[in-house]
Amino acid sequence: MKFYISSAFLDTSEIIEIAKAADDLGYDGLGIPDHVVNLETLETPYPYTKDGQRRWQPFTDWPDPWVLVGALAQVTTRLKFVTTVYIPAMRNPYSAAKAIGTAAFLASGRVELGIGVGWCREEFDLMGEPFAARGKRTDEMIELMRALWEPGWTEFDGKFYHAPRLEMQPTPPPIPVYGGGLSDIALRRAARYDGWIGDLIKTDRAIERVGRLRELRAENGLSMDDFTILTPLTDSFTPADYQRAEDAGVTGIITMPWMFYAGPDASLSDKIDGMERFRKDLGLDG
Repeated sequence: MKFYISSAFLDTSEIIEIAKAADDLGYDGLGIPDHVVNLETLETPYPYTKDGQRRWQPFTDWPDPWVLVGALAQVTTRLKFVTTVYIPAMRNPYSAAKAIGTAAFLASGRVELGIGVGWCREEFDLMGEPFAARGKRTDEMIELMRALWEPGWTEFDGKFYHAPRLEMQPTPPPIPVYGGGLSDIALRRAARYDGWIGDLIKTDRAIERVGRLRELRAENGLSMDDFTILTPLTDSFTPADYQRAEDAGVTGIITMPWMFYAGPDASLSDKIDGMERFRKDLGLDG
């Protein structure tokens, strides 16, 4: 089982120290969420809470994932960076491919691209991208970006995007793509890629999703070998809990260990102490 630290809702000024500590302590990765702006008023309900309200308060930090990865890569040596999740369809595919590819190059292949189709219509409107057909555009964007990340000349002729003969440098190391989301459509998309990223979810529901992904992979003639499953688990706290999830096929946990010890108001030192205690309590240090 791999363990990733979530950087969601942290002050940007803390993230570098959190990443350095995670790297030193033996954590496997750092999760980085994505929003460009936080609008004061929304008509679109947030889909991951019962009341449709957002989980964060106004003026929560949302640093650009690729600028952040470029910085974190310079102060870590082994930690991976996964977006939880990035919204490609809200961007121009060439600008997105350039930023992601450059970050992956600077991180020497430690970038994992978690993607979603997005839920906030108003943010799409602000970015000048259509909310409609965003799922199909996401699929085509991934195909185009993967072509742009290959060495040599590229041409692309899709339904939404068309590229004349061109090349994009630097050429990054391979970038695995993980689909995010809990719906069956989201699982179908993830099953075609390299992995799945879940949201806050109980272990039983996560195991159900793993079973569904196994079915979908088989339908596509694909196995679960080397298929990554990363998710937060809201009811797992002990080695036995994590072992149960791993036995069912969950390959990695995204967590905020300090929440178990100091709670949401933890200082930076409390956070790092919680990260260290978590590994000791789970027997991850030997």
